Amino acid sequence: MHEIKSKALTIQVIGSARCLWSYRVRGAAKHIEVAPPSFEVDGHAITAALRKIAPSRDPQPLANGTTEFAFEGTFAKDPSLSLEIIFRVPDDNPIVRFCYVLKSKEPRRLTKTSGRDAMSYLGLSFKSLPSVKEVRFSEFNEMVHSFTLSERPVEDSHFDDGLAVMGPMIVAARKGFTMLAAYEHGSQVPDAFVEFRLAPGRAASLAAVKGNYYSGQALGPGSPCETIWLQLGAVLGDDSALACAYRQFVLRHITLNAESRKPYIFYNTWAYQERNKWWNNKKYLDSMHQERILAEIDAAHRMGIDVFVLDTGWYEKTGDWRVNTARFPDSLQAVREKLSGYGMKLGLWFNPLAAAVSSKMLKDHEDCIVSWDGRKAGPGEIWETEQSYNLCLVSRYWEAFADELIRLVREVGVTYFKWDAIGQYGCNDPGHWHGDASATASERANNYAFNLGRYMSRVVDKLCAACPEAIVDFDITEGHRYVGLGWLAAGKYFLINNGPYYGNYNIPIGNVWSNIFVYPGAARGWICRTPLDFDKWIPSVLFLTHYLPDDPARSQVINIASLILGQNGIWGDPLSVSPEGIERFGRLLGLYKQVRDDITQSYPVRCGSVAGSPEVHEKINPATGRGAVCIFSSAAGRYTYVTANGIDSRIWHTDGIRVETDKRGRAKIEATFDGPGAGIVYFGVS
Repeated sequence: MHEIKSKALTIQVIGSARCLWSYRVRGAAKHIEVAPPSFEVDGHAITAALRKIAPSRDPQPLANGTTEFAFEGTFAKDPSLSLEIIFRVPDDNPIVRFCYVLKSKEPRRLTKTSGRDAMSYLGLSFKSLPSVKEVRFSEFNEMVHSFTLSERPVEDSHFDDGLAVMGPMIVAARKGFTMLAAYEHGSQVPDAFVEFRLAPGRAASLAAVKGNYYSGQALGPGSPCETIWLQLGAVLGDDSALACAYRQFVLRHITLNAESRKPYIFYNTWAYQERNKWWNNKKYLDSMHQERILAEIDAAHRMGIDVFVLDTGWYEKTGDWRVNTARFPDSLQAVREKLSGYGMKLGLWFNPLAAAVSSKMLKDHEDCIVSWDGRKAGPGEIWETEQSYNLCLVSRYWEAFADELIRLVREVGVTYFKWDAIGQYGCNDPGHWHGDASATASERANNYAFNLGRYMSRVVDKLCAACPEAIVDFDITEGHRYVGLGWLAAGKYFLINNGPYYGNYNIPIGNVWSNIFVYPGAARGWICRTPLDFDKWIPSVLFLTHYLPDDPARSQVINIASLILGQNGIWGDPLSVSPEGIERFGRLLGLYKQVRDDITQSYPVRCGSVAGSPEVHEKINPATGRGAVCIFSSAAGRYTYVTANGIDSRIWHTDGIRVETDKRGRAKIEATFDGPGAGIVYFGVS
């Protein structure tokens, strides 16, 4: 037996058919036993009961406060097979990441004699844990046109009936103890690629559903089978204590790409590009030129923006991603100089799949064009630029795209990359890396969908290894995207742009702007704040959402109060905002920047429903008393709120608010509204 110990947990690597390894959180009396994975190799099911387990390499400290441990053992019933177990253990957090690598000394094949994926990742028992629930992160809520958090109880009858839940997280508890198991992948509920299968006796296994591999997939020297990353953790406490620990894990330990966790404030040009199209009868790209962008940068700086993002149209053609010199004659040099002078960062829009018909990227990667049943897809128009084909990231193209992004960091100075238009399905080509001609077309399609997100992460990891200052956002403003825990190990999400379409509410419209919530006022905030439920488990700073800067002042305060809760996005038409409005943003966001690290760290405290009266969000760091409380009301009235956490005595607030400190060091806040509005209280500012 081999043992790993940290400040928070102990892992024992055992290797038996009943328990491959066990986990114990510090202070707990018992270990959680983890049953081994199983695979089908050459038509035979085999469980990874191991012998001769030994470290396969020395422990390796990583930059994200974790240490990587690796062990390997041979299969007791098939010595030609071996399994490597890789753990990433935080120094002071109870959540551990792990994955498995199946290896063979001789040529073998992964098979599916039943016609379905025959792979199980782990097994757990919940006999001593009476409360069990499924936690979903990829349920698309049509009302707000956004992915949202959903927590659903798992009943005893669900085990007895052998039901399955998609997760990607399952949480189980008894008094004084709560644990979780989760997997790092993604897809929209209910389109499961992996699921927790329940069984009588309160047992559960995490099993492959589809696409995890293809029948006949090679296994042998140089061809290991690497599983997705998995997670396990526990606390001596309740659900909230576990969520708080998990939130810190996602913020600090799940990724090596630390820049993506910083609470920058982002501005994106797209909202004005859409306004120009639908309100001014212009083209989407008419405003994408140097004079307009330089003026927007000046306004964005005064507002307090950190990252200025040029959306689509900055490039000459997709694939080669060279600056369009007709729009920016100096190849963005003046833009870069102005941003640098203001201490701001440059961001650019990308469609990672697109390569223009005349691009060198397409010429060099014609074999990588996405195809379906033998027919190449496209070409199609990309936002008023040259027609483009889609290339498959689950092919050799992935590395060429990563190299192109690295070039852009070094030559153009971009450090923020917005990725758009990546649907989860679309390729079953037998010449790529998601199934050859021996696999069925359906298998190839599912294996593409399963591996797409994994290759997206490979691109980001290669980019960030070469350029640690880089951040990649993945646009999930539409459904059927790779949404879950897998992407958060590489980057962050672009969650909401303009929100619901009229079509979400079955309201027919003509040839007009199809988004509803593109006007000032309170309603857009209701939509955009709804997904803040994610903040319980996943920091809201990882779900970029855009709020409007438009006058009047009442709307501006609502939007500022909303975005400082962590979603941190602004777009609109900054050149039409009044000088007073620009100054208001600069002043309130300047105060936010004094405490934004505390807000990012803080576990959310919520009171009232979104659009209710009052709706209160408390983000105060209990270790420092610094942070903010944001209060929203949909009607005139006076409300009182007492903070859950103690406060720093340096207080600033908007008009209509009184703050006192009670005997326990908490804030007693009285907020008065003469109509729909918002109030902000900052703690720890000067």
